[in-house]
Amino acid sequence: MATTAKPDAGGQRGRLNRATVIEAAIALADAGGTASLSMRKLGESLGVEAMSLYTHVANKVDLLDGMVDAVFAEIELPDPDAPWRSSMRERAVSVREAMRRHPWAVELMESRRSPGPAMLRHHDTVLGSLRRNGFTVPLAAHAFSLLDSYIYGFASQERALPFSTADETAEVAAEIFTGMVPDEYPYLTELAMTHVMQPGYDYGDEFGYGLEIVLDGLERAAALEAPSGA
Repeated sequence: MATTAKPDAGGQRGRLNRATVIEAAIALADAGGTASLSMRKLGESLGVEAMSLYTHVANKVDLLDGMVDAVFAEIELPDPDAPWRSSMRERAVSVREAMRRHPWAVELMESRRSPGPAMLRHHDTVLGSLRRNGFTVPLAAHAFSLLDSYIYGFASQERALPFSTADETAEVAAEIFTGMVPDEYPYLTELAMTHVMQPGYDYGDEFGYGLEIVLDGLERAAALEAPSGA
């Protein structure tokens, strides 16, 4: 008896390549995280059998490597001719924006044992910006580590918060303080009432404030290491 060919046997398989597979995987991860990402679900989203995917990715680890590299490709690279401080500020903002688009990536960005070209180019460009602006090799390493610890740490904390809008913030604060004994936590109450629950409060604004403090510290460290008269 004749059988009807599945969509996998037609043109969809011919249109597949590594880039389209990774793009589809990122879309699935953006919607449900990497824990829910499987080759079967990815194949279904592309209209093909899961086995067809192994022509383009070796396994899930290779798939995750490609997804992380695609996220690095979205991050703005430092301008080689710009001052290091403005370059690091713009790069930090760009990394955070990428993390907000792809929350699943926060814990994976620096975990790959087989980094892709976008990741390697990104790291090399960041280090180059620091080195060309007078940072010693050790200080450039310290700066890179400090900046990424702050950026990824903030992104991870922001992701975990039980609120994302001013209304949600006020709602969560009200729940926390309901039934609380007056004056039992005076400084926490002060913070909530005079800062967090004020109109226009956005926890995300803390990112820029903290980033400037980090950059101030790096600027002082660079000045201390600069040759006399430089």
